[in-house]
Amino acid sequence: MRHFSQSPTDAAFVQDPYLFYHRMRDSGDLAWWDDYAMPCAVSYDAVQTLLRDRRFGREVPSEMAPAIPEHLAPFYAVEAHSMLELEPPRHTRLRGLVLRAFTSRRIRELAPEIAALTHDVIDTLPKNTPVDLLTTFCQPIPVTVIARLLGVPDDMTPQLLRWSNAMVAMYQASRTRDTEEAAASAAKEFSEFLRRYVDTRRTDPRDDLITHLIAAEEDGERLSTDELITTCILLLNAGHEATVHALGNGVKALLQTGHSISPETAETTCEEILRFDPPLHMFTRYAYDDLSIFGHSFKRGDQVALLLAAANRDPTEWPAPDSFQPGRTPRQTTSFGGGLHFCVGAPLARLEMQTALPILFARHPALRLAKPPVYSNSYHFHGLQSLPVILD
Repeated sequence: MRHFSQSPTDAAFVQDPYLFYHRMRDSGDLAWWDDYAMPCAVSYDAVQTLLRDRRFGREVPSEMAPAIPEHLAPFYAVEAHSMLELEPPRHTRLRGLVLRAFTSRRIRELAPEIAALTHDVIDTLPKNTPVDLLTTFCQPIPVTVIARLLGVPDDMTPQLLRWSNAMVAMYQASRTRDTEEAAASAAKEFSEFLRRYVDTRRTDPRDDLITHLIAAEEDGERLSTDELITTCILLLNAGHEATVHALGNGVKALLQTGHSISPETAETTCEEILRFDPPLHMFTRYAYDDLSIFGHSFKRGDQVALLLAAANRDPTEWPAPDSFQPGRTPRQTTSFGGGLHFCVGAPLARLEMQTALPILFARHPALRLAKPPVYSNSYHFHGLQSLPVILD
C-alpha cells in the first residue's frame, strides 16, 4: 500500500481535495494517509464494500475505548446514545424506534411547507447588491425545517444553529482545545434545553417529532430521555450541517457551469450535485476482527477511513467524473453512507434540495456569483465559507 502525505487543513487541499483523491486512487483501492495514520478506501468498490461489511463498524471495540477527558464529558455524554456511533443491538433498537416517528410519509408531507418557507426566505433577500446566500438562504431553510419538525419555535433557530455549529466542529481537522470546550458547553446547554422540552411534551403532546419519538414503541421498548435528547441533537446537527453545504455547493456548481434547475430536472440534478461535490468527505470504521481485504491486513481495533467523495469521482464508475453533468443517469453514490448507517435524514435532505433550488432559480433566473466562493477549513466536511451572489 502506498503512503501519501497531505495536511487536511492545507489551503490548496481545502479548496480542491479531489486532485489528492485521484492520486491516491491511482495506487489502488486502499491508500495510506500519513496525516491520519490509517488506510483509506478511495475507490467506489472499496468504499461501497466496507460500508456494508459487518466486520467493520462505527463503535470502538469496548476493550480499546479511550479515556474521555474531563472537559469533554458533556459532549461524549450525548455521543454515548447516538445511533450514528453505535452498532447492533443498540443501533438496531434506536434506529427502528426513530424510523417509526421519522416516517417517509411524514417527510413527503413537508413538501408544501418547505416550498412556502423557501419563498418566504427569498422574499427577504436584497436585490441588485451582493448577498451571502449561504447565511441568508442555505442555512435558514434546513435549520427551520428541523426545528419545526421537532416542534421548536422558529425564534429558537439562531440558538439551535449556534449549538449545532459548535458541536459539529468537533469532527473537523482544524479542531482545537477552544473548539472542544465550546462543543462541550453547547452539548450541555442543548441537552438541558431539550430535557425541559421533552418533559413538557410528555404532559402536553403535540403533532411534532419529539412527541412521536416519545410515543414510538417496538416490542415494549421506548426511547429513554437521554436517547430522545441525543436523537434530536443528531437529527439537527447531521441534517442541518450536511444540507446547508449541499445547497451551497449545489448553487456554486450550477452557477459556475452555467446550468439551471427546474422541478422537472430537480431529481437528477440534485443527485449529480451530491455526487460531484458532497458535503461529507470522510467516514471512519473500526475493524472488529483480524482480517484481510483489498490486499491489506487489519487487526481488531484498526481504523479505516472511507473517502466518500473520492468514491463519487471514481472514473471506473462515472465517465469524466470531474465534469458536472446534471443529465447523468442517476446511480447510487456514497454521499449518504451505506449499510446499517445509511443516513436516516437522506429523504429529507433530498426533498429540501429538490424543492428549494428550483424555486430559487425560477425566482432569480439571472442569479450570478458576485465573486468566486471559497471553501471553509472544515474537513472532513466540505462546504463553503460564504456564497456571495447578486440577485438581479
